[in-house]
Amino acid sequence: MARINVAVLRGGPSDEFDVSLKTGAEVLRALPSDRYAPRDVVITKTGEWLQNGKQRDPHEVLHGVDVVFNALHGSYGEDGTVQRLLERFGVPYTGSRSYSAMLAMNKAIAKDHLRDADIALPRHFLVSHDSFDSLDRVAHSITELFGPMYMVKPVMGGSSVGTMKADNVHMLLLALRRLLTTYEQVLVEEYIEGREATCGVIDDFRGQSQYVLPSIEIIPPSSVPFFNYDAKYSGLTREICPSTFSKQVKERIASVALTAHTLLGLSDYSRTDVIVGNDGHVYFLEVNTLPGLTADSLFPKALQAVGAPYGQFLDHLLTRALERDRRNVR
Repeated sequence: MARINVAVLRGGPSDEFDVSLKTGAEVLRALPSDRYAPRDVVITKTGEWLQNGKQRDPHEVLHGVDVVFNALHGSYGEDGTVQRLLERFGVPYTGSRSYSAMLAMNKAIAKDHLRDADIALPRHFLVSHDSFDSLDRVAHSITELFGPMYMVKPVMGGSSVGTMKADNVHMLLLALRRLLTTYEQVLVEEYIEGREATCGVIDDFRGQSQYVLPSIEIIPPSSVPFFNYDAKYSGLTREICPSTFSKQVKERIASVALTAHTLLGLSDYSRTDVIVGNDGHVYFLEVNTLPGLTADSLFPKALQAVGAPYGQFLDHLLTRALERDRRNVR
């Protein structure tokens, strides 16, 4: 039986280029070799598509490809851009569809879609670069709405790249000035005291239409102010799976993850990040439509905790993509 030709897209023009390279490398390593013939496709930071080290047009790379494994992260790969390109070429791919990916990638829009759901959300304020000349007034207006501590982050992005913690209005102003020199929009959220956690969802897995993985408790080293980029990939963060939360809190985390996955119309898999507040509420932070799949990533740890082989999971995603394509053809 002929093997299935899979193009694994990795890299990409986002702040998460290095993480995506590692995710793609793990996928290439773990794809069942008796079923799949992989093609390693690296997208550069400037958006060129490379195959075997040579620059090629996307339509040339995708010629003869049966399915794409989207191992990109961040802008271009996770915001609907590459999804629209693949849809235009008629190539099936893993992960959420273009519109849902765009919704989830924009943290402000995602929160707006979840506002009427039974989910606790940190209060937030969206600040655009157009306000740069009046940031002092903006910062003080935010303090009148909520505070006294804040999380400031790019409205589009992942892996906590660019995220800053501000302990007062002066630090908030500095964070806004710094981030708005790079990003068009940033989101200011109230800082929630509590414990960080994350929870994954997989569609049509193990006989369930939506299978919720065990939540993971995240304990960053005391030397960092929050679970930032360095803490994510330094190997110094404790990641406890299954988490040590009470049964009631675990169920609530699972409910938040499932609600976000469903209401945002996500496909195949996602991972939702939350804060278990000291006030007892579970606060939604953001949802990842293409969570990292590196050796250090959280999603594979949850798969391991339930005894789901990594290669089997990849096969499941690719099978779903191919079946979805066949249904669309009919």
